[in-house]
Order: sequence, then C-alpha cells, then structure tokens
Amino acid sequence: MIVVTAATGRLGRLTVESLLTRGVAPADIAVAVRAPERAADLAARGVQVREGDYDRPETLAPAFAGADRLLFVSASAPDNDLRIAQHTNVVGAAREAGVGHVVYTSIVEADTNPVALAVVHHDTERRIRAAGLPYTFLRNSWYFENYTAGAADALERGGIVGTAADGRIAAASIADFAEAAAVVLSTDGHEGKAYELTGDASWTLADLAAEISRQSGKEVAYTDLPAEQLAEILSGAGLPAGLVALLVDAETHTRTGALGTVTDQLRTLLGRPATTLADAVAEALKP
Repeated sequence: MIVVTAATGRLGRLTVESLLTRGVAPADIAVAVRAPERAADLAARGVQVREGDYDRPETLAPAFAGADRLLFVSASAPDNDLRIAQHTNVVGAAREAGVGHVVYTSIVEADTNPVALAVVHHDTERRIRAAGLPYTFLRNSWYFENYTAGAADALERGGIVGTAADGRIAAASIADFAEAAAVVLSTDGHEGKAYELTGDASWTLADLAAEISRQSGKEVAYTDLPAEQLAEILSGAGLPAGLVALLVDAETHTRTGALGTVTDQLRTLLGRPATTLADAVAEALKP
C-alpha cells in the first residue's frame, strides 16, 4: 500500500496522478488528507481516502495504517515552529503505524542550505532517522511555479521585482518533482538515499524576465530591490508576514547560491530531461 499525504495539494495530487499513470492500481493507493470531501474524485476512481490532519495527531496513525511506503509531503505553514510541530506529529505517527518506508519531500542540500526554511527540513530528516524509519529524502529545489505564476502580472506591469540579484536558481516543475516521487514510491532501490533534485540548468530572475519578453513579444525587465523594499511590496500585496519573511529570506540567500546547485539526479529518476525555463514560461503564458 502506498499512502500519499497532502493529496489535495499540488504536489500530492500530481504524485497520485503519476502513480496511476505508472500502472499502480487505485486500490493500492491511499491518500491522507485534512478534508476528505476534497478528494471525492479520487475516491470515485477507487483510491482510498482517509482523514489525516498534521495538526491532529490522533488522525495520522490510522491514516498511515498498512503503508508499505508513505509520501510525506512537507507542510505549507509559513511559520517554522508550526511546521516542525506538524512534522513531529507525522514522524511519530509513521513510527506508531509501522510504516515500511518514508519518502519525505525536503529541500536541496538540506543539511547545509542557509535558507530559513531549510531549518525545518534538516530537523525533520533528523527526526525520521532518529525514529529508525527506512527513508528516502527527496531534496527538491524550488518550483518553477513559484516564479512563473506571476508571469501574467509581470506582463501587465512590464517588470519583475526581487532581491536575488544575479543569483542562480535550478528550479524544476511541480510535475517533475511529483513524477520523481512516484518513481521512488513505485520502484525499489531507493532506501537510505537523499536525492538532490534540481533542474538541468540554472537561471537568474533577469533570465526569467528575458524569456517572458521573448515569448510574449512585450518587454519585461527585472528590477533588483533592497530586501526591505521587496518585503514591503509583498506585504502590500496581502501576503502574511511569515510567508513574506520566508520568501525574502530565500531570495536573499539565492544571491549567494543557496538554490543554484545543479545535479542530474532528477533527470535520472525521470528518465528524461527536466522541464526547461522556456517550457515553464510557455505553460504559464498559455491563454
């Protein structure tokens, strides 16, 4: 039995779809979700839907029952302390349920990455090891979608702002990372490994602006701002303070290479090239 957490979110949902595409029977997949009604379509396809809420630890061990392999999708709370508390609940429940193999979505170079978010991932990897759970760590780099989701707005404004300077980013698409997770969940030989999963090439925010310009035919420029000014803009757009802090911190560390590492491990798992910057922009600009 493969159990996928957070399966109504983007990564979890795409992982389930990839498992089904790879021929895993729906009856051999269960999803652990906070709101089971949001996974009704999966239930209609024969996937088991179970309630599993990171904030309610009593729901987690039953949700993980019978799991030979568990995809533990990291929490999305913007506050690190809350994420660590939620992850502690998941690890404890996985141990209680006797999960055979935990596949955890971490961050690239989790043990040395200076971004604030890496604190959570490093702590969670340590807890999984300490619990004696067989594991695979999927150390995912940033999603293209973190940037390309704003492509249409960038076209309207004629520009992209940030504070990453000429720091490089080795992103891949959410679908790439989901497919890699499905590969690990449905094949053998991955226990005890920490995969550094990145795009096949790195790029800068200026490169992103140039690619949007090339494909749209409209000039889009990248403007580098002081971190404090970027934080003001993000706050003014209505983002919560915790998320603003994490985003600005990530961009600040991007300046010094925190997200620029490139490996071939993602393309090796996929058996194909990872999504390119051009492809990601083209997808974002589709009408």
